[in-house]
Amino acid sequence: MSELVTGEAVALELRPAKLPSRALAVLLDLAVAVIAYIVVTLGVVAATASLDEAAQTALSIAMFVLLLVGGPIAVETLSHGRSLGKLACGLRVVRDDGGPIRFRHALVRGLIGVIEILMTLGVVAVISSLVSARGRRLGDVFAGTLVVRERIPLARTGFVPPPPPWLAGRFSGLDLSAVPNDLWLAIRQYLMRMQQLDPQVGGRMAERLATDLAARTGAPAPHGVPPAAYLAAVLQERQTREARRAFGNGSAAGGGSVDAGAGGGPGAYGPSVMPTVAPAPAAAAPPSHAPYGTEVVAPAPHTPSDDRPSTGFVPPA
Repeated sequence: MSELVTGEAVALELRPAKLPSRALAVLLDLAVAVIAYIVVTLGVVAATASLDEAAQTALSIAMFVLLLVGGPIAVETLSHGRSLGKLACGLRVVRDDGGPIRFRHALVRGLIGVIEILMTLGVVAVISSLVSARGRRLGDVFAGTLVVRERIPLARTGFVPPPPPWLAGRFSGLDLSAVPNDLWLAIRQYLMRMQQLDPQVGGRMAERLATDLAARTGAPAPHGVPPAAYLAAVLQERQTREARRAFGNGSAAGGGSVDAGAGGGPGAYGPSVMPTVAPAPAAAAPPSHAPYGTEVVAPAPHTPSDDRPSTGFVPPA
């Protein structure tokens, strides 16, 4: 990603085009321009057959300049940086500040492109693109432009993997009132993108967020629990409490259950080995089929006595 700063001091993250895609776009543009040049030249030569040789040579040079130099300049100016080849490859020419190019930018790129692409068969353009950090050729450097990718595959960033099943309800007694909203937002963004991060970088980020969260709640991550799983479990506890306040006490029954076969799975936070924890009371786990908005009451344990039959039948009072 290349960070560009606009005139309003807004940072834009753009993805510079790679050399293979740029070379393919240039080849497509050159093929279209050469075909148009040949067709127009044959038509002009047939129409001006009665002229002398000097006039025909002048017309040929004019056709070369207009079609192979002026054509790409006009197309990039009118389309704001999208030629036919770039449109086919999903590329676009933009200014250094991320804005659309104008005629002067296209003119400088086209004139220098004659030297580094047409006269040197693209050798100079390839070398300058390989040397540049953002893959810019000499025309882009002098014009102040950059070729970026417009069609970027969408990543699955809107899904937060659920915590492991053995952490469900583990942090129900935490005090989350001191955790600021920006820390919750940072935790959620990390959990959505942790599969795209480098493992070492993601691990350090999870440890830092877990340390900040533990300092706010006063309860560090249990021994043997990965920091990412700790963050996911606390975030799910917060979401469960918000759902309980919004929809009633019974919504906790739906928010507390975790599907082990969901998209994240227990493997998303490291090994799925369940650490040794104290078993929770049986009455604390409501049935998973309880509807939303209803209060779940655990049945009282039945203790047989001497004056009642042991068959399970209880006479009416």
